[in-house]
This record gives sequence, C-alpha cells and structure tokens, in this order.
Amino acid sequence: MVQLPRRPRALSLSRPELALLAITALWGATYLVIHLAMRYSGPMFFVGLRFAVAGLAAAVLFHRSMRGMSRTDLGAGAAIGVMIFFGYGLQTVGLQTISSSTSAFLTALFVPMVPFMQWAVFRKRPHIMAFAGAGLAFAGLVLLAGPGALQVGLGRGEVVTLVSTVAIAGEIILISLFAAKVHLGRVTVVQLLVCSILAFIAMPATGESVPAFSWVWLAAGVGLGLASCLIQLTMNWAQKSVDPTRATIIYTGEPVWAGVIGRIAGDRLPPLALLGAGLIVVSVLVSELKPHGRPPKGNPSTAVDLSMARPAEPVDADPAGDGDGAGACR
Repeated sequence: MVQLPRRPRALSLSRPELALLAITALWGATYLVIHLAMRYSGPMFFVGLRFAVAGLAAAVLFHRSMRGMSRTDLGAGAAIGVMIFFGYGLQTVGLQTISSSTSAFLTALFVPMVPFMQWAVFRKRPHIMAFAGAGLAFAGLVLLAGPGALQVGLGRGEVVTLVSTVAIAGEIILISLFAAKVHLGRVTVVQLLVCSILAFIAMPATGESVPAFSWVWLAAGVGLGLASCLIQLTMNWAQKSVDPTRATIIYTGEPVWAGVIGRIAGDRLPPLALLGAGLIVVSVLVSELKPHGRPPKGNPSTAVDLSMARPAEPVDADPAGDGDGAGACR
C-alpha cells in the first residue's frame, strides 16, 4: 500500500471560467461606447441594431449548421432571446426615469437570485461558499453603486428595472439548463435575432423612431454587435460546465472592468467604489473554495493498493464541477 498524502485543493480557474472572465472584461468595456451611441440613437433601435449584427455574424459563422435546426434549438434560443431582450430593454427603459446608481443597485439583485433559482430549477443546492461568494459580490455591487443608490422608491423606473433583474437571472439559468441539449451555433443565432426583432417591435411602444443617420451609432452598433456575438457564444459554451451561481459571481466583475476602462478614459472611482470592486474580486476567490468532506475514520489519507491497480473508467478530473473538462464548441 502506498500512502498518498491529502493535499489541499488549490485555487484555480478552468478554461471555461477564464473565458467567462475574458468576456466579462469585454462586456464592461462596452459601457463607454453605449453611452456615446445614446447621444445619436434611441435605446430600442440601438439594441435592435446591435443584436441584428450579432445574429447575422453568428449565422454566417455557423451557416453550415443552420439546416439542422431542431425544435429544441429553436425553442431554447427563443426563450433565451426573450430574457436577453427584457434584461437589456427594461433596464434601458428604467434608466430614463431613475439614476444610473439606483439602476446598478437594483440590477445587482440578480446575484443573490441566481443561487436560489439554480436550487429550484436544478434541484441541487449550491455549496455554502457559493452563497458566501454571491453575498460578497452583491455587497461589492452595492458599494460600486454608491450611497445615493440606497434611496430607492417604487416608481415605474424601479419596477421595470426589478423585472429586468429577474430576466437577467433567468437568462443565466436558461443558458445552463439548455447548454448540453442544443447546438451551440444554432441556439446562439436564434437568441440574438429574437432579441433584435423584439427590440425593433418595441420601438413604437417606447415612442422611438428611426434616428437620423450617424456614423457613430452605425459604427457602435456594428462593433458592439460583433462583441455581443462573441459574448453570447462564450456564455453558451462555458455554461455547459460552469454552474449558474459560479458564472453569476464571475459576471459581477462587469462593473469593475467598466470602472477600469472608465479610469483609463479619465473617470475616477471614489474610495467606496474601489472597496466594492475589491469585494467582487474576493467573491470570485471565495466561491472557488470548497470545504473538504470528513476523511474516513482511522484513515486520514488516501491509500492506493498498487498490486490491485487495473485500468479503470476515466476519472473525473474536476470533482468540484468547475468544468475544466468541458465539452468544446460543436
């Protein structure tokens, strides 16, 4: 018998988690572009344009796979697309009557929502450190929003923003629910185009008209459309193996990256916001910690009998479910 000492589990990020970190940084960098584009375009038109470009780019990329579209691909893509539309659209509508800090605070409520939605949908309780990480991430987002965000009433802007928060959490849950059951390319095309179509249909309801031509909204729409295509493709792929709660905690880094990009552009974050950004970074590390179960009595280490060794079934190299062995894009 060869005694193998039990070694502590090292903090590490799988390839899908690193991919989610990368697109979260890209996501955060879009804020300055959107802010500039809103001077030349209404929100629904711009969302429609952005996701139309994203959907067409995905369709070109996966054109050979589109003939195999199944009802599952279509249904899953449509459901996720509706969530994307309500998440982006209602948040934008809310910003017309409430401050950006209040919007940020209310939107942060999706962080504590996801673990409980995951528990309800997947019938699997997230481990305790995932709840701890979600709590730290929520606290960090509140600090980033600033003290003024806590002065929340219950007007029209607050209500639609709260609904958008549910949609954001719903999108994350639906992506994880369908990720292993659908074709990556086909479901991405459908969800992006559904979001675009709904945004254009919503223009009359929000009193928008097609804006006067501007190279600013055109360039921003095309650029962010390509970025959205990459973001949604990565989310659909990575969440095959990254659970919703873990993915949510990673996504909370979005305002941190937005602050970093804003700082490069000349904006300055107050000390409280910097503390919030630090808490978000810590939340990602905390959620990675998983307490070890109790070792068997009288055997504090793992024993391997080399004389009895035999070829066995492939061992799951990622017992924590973080997905380092995730399925690749099809």
